This record gives sequence, C-alpha cells and structure tokens, in this order.
Amino acid sequence: MQKITPFLWYSKEAEEAAAFYASVFPDSRVTRVTSLASESPSGPPGSVKIVEFVLFGQPFIAMSAGPLDPFNHAVSFVVNCENQAEIDRYWNALLAGGSAEQCGWLKDRFGLSWQIVPTVLGKMMADPDRAKAKRASDAMMKMVKLDIAALQAAYAGTSG
Repeated sequence: MQKITPFLWYSKEAEEAAAFYASVFPDSRVTRVTSLASESPSGPPGSVKIVEFVLFGQPFIAMSAGPLDPFNHAVSFVVNCENQAEIDRYWNALLAGGSAEQCGWLKDRFGLSWQIVPTVLGKMMADPDRAKAKRASDAMMKMVKLDIAALQAAYAGTSG
C-alpha cells in the first residue's frame, strides 16, 4: 500500500472523474467503488462514495460527498510529457469541457487543475546559462498550451 495517496473531494462526480482520468492515461484504472454504509454529514447511507483508482501506476482516492470547497490552483497535477504528441494528447483530452489557462495549465471539466509540461522545460529553466533559461521562461510565459519547438527555439536564441 502507498504511504501517501492523493485524495480528491468531489461534490457528486468522483466516480465519473476517476473513470474519465483512467480513460485518458495509460496504466490506469478504477480499482474499487465503495458506498459509505453509515449516515454522514454529507448524506444518508449509500450517498457518499469512495472511489479508488490508479493513474500511471499512482494510486488516488476520490470521494463524492457533496459540496465543500471547490478545487483551486493551490493543488494541481503535473503531467510530464516527452514530446509534443503527448502534450497535445493530454491537453486535448483533459481540456474537453474545461478551460485553458496560461503556461501549460488547464482546469478539467471537474474543476481540477493540471499542468501539461514537456520534461525538457525543467532542464531548460535550470540551465546554468541564465540567459538561455530566461529565454525559455519568457517564451513559456507567453504560451497557453506549451509548444516544445517554440520553447527550444527561444532557449537556443533562434526564435523571432
């Protein structure tokens, strides 16, 4: 069993969200859905559902238990992508019904924040040549969905 597992509270769509995420990412599945058999502050027996699922081998737990606090940018999930095709795939899938934001961030249709990021960006931004790092960072700040070729061109100093 995982020592630390992300836990997500949904008003009513934990099961739908888990199934959606499992359909987007490889090596992902819903592993169990359990209805709480007891009365709770969120509702009568059976109304609260605990959903266990795995994304890319990482366990998650979600709960449908009525409105409490909405998701916000204080917590997001980073999806590290090796190429533009991965960025495009995850961006388009997670964005469906959601909203695009700056710098590779988006909110999915359930309000959860995701960062769809090329792995090469971290290397660029950590480069000891701070001028290269700044060019990559400046380019990223102007983007919505991240574009690896444009980031690499800015990093190299060959972009217009």
